[in-house]
Amino acid sequence: MIAFVRGTVAQVGLGSAVVDVGGVGIEVNCTPRTLATLREGRVATLPTSMVVREDSLTVFGFLDDDEKALFELLQTASGVGPKLAQAMLAVHGPDALRRAVLGEDVRTLTQVPGIGQKGAQRIILELKDRIGPPTGASGPGATTLPSGEPAWRGQVRQGLVGLGWSAKEADKAIDLVAADTGADDEASPDVAALLRAALRSLSRS
Repeated sequence: MIAFVRGTVAQVGLGSAVVDVGGVGIEVNCTPRTLATLREGRVATLPTSMVVREDSLTVFGFLDDDEKALFELLQTASGVGPKLAQAMLAVHGPDALRRAVLGEDVRTLTQVPGIGQKGAQRIILELKDRIGPPTGASGPGATTLPSGEPAWRGQVRQGLVGLGWSAKEADKAIDLVAADTGADDEASPDVAALLRAALRSLSRS
């Protein structure tokens, strides 16, 4: 298993980064919050979790060990795979997820695309005794990505791409949502609400 990667960041994309480790470019799937901390040409160390399937080997990278540990714990709940676990961390930070599970806050969990009421209740039932209390770590990072793009756009894009839409389709939906809601002008827009609005836009197209 690959526990972490350390090397020069060769590329930062919409949902992943490529890290040059000893001349080998390793693609690491990350949430927008993690990607926002990376700079091309600079050395980075990312805790990682490797998911092995019959037809693929995928490396997920995280901001810190706490985010990695929660990513792996979330997947022990029935119906939660790596893509959904990453989407949960993209919409809510680790402590927000802990508070939602401990407080049996179904509404917060269903803000993640792909989680319905029954799924949220199942996650709460299976993880409440194991998820642990909030650690007090800081919430989502900067409100703007290195490119100058508001962080909410990256979070919404990550969620849509994780659900199977193309980046082009996601960006089109995001532009429509931004025009309708004025989210680009808000300091801390409701990412979950914007995700739902983008999904509604895509379903109508």
